[in-house]
Amino acid sequence: MLQDMPIVPEADPDLPGDLELGAFSVSLNVADLDASRVFYEALGFTISGGDAEHGYLIMKNGESTIGLFHGVFEGNILTFNPGLTNRMERLERYLDVREIAERLVDGGLGLQSGIDPEAGPTGPAHVTLSDPDGNAILIDQFF
Repeated sequence: MLQDMPIVPEADPDLPGDLELGAFSVSLNVADLDASRVFYEALGFTISGGDAEHGYLIMKNGESTIGLFHGVFEGNILTFNPGLTNRMERLERYLDVREIAERLVDGGLGLQSGIDPEAGPTGPAHVTLSDPDGNAILIDQFF
């Protein structure tokens, strides 16, 4: 999948915000993966990734992304993917999740899980936190 993504130099600098978190999606914990797939297909979404046999599908409709997950986690999660755009372009230059985590902590936000020390200085890693209302947030860099 990653090899099929177009590559762009960097995120659009004219977009609002001062901490580039990457592509945004909602990861939904679903009771029935197939029923949810059919429902979101009726809303115009198509499967763009995932593996139903492993309990998840990634669905796209334009620049909107929904992850459907069955038996993978509890609750729904707001998900950000550093290094990707909502148009499914891979960025040559982006803010690494390790730098994002450091900025969050420096800004006074507590992380529920930090970077695994085994992850190394670059490459795949993730952090989790919750907003003041308890909504789960995942910042997941997968390359």
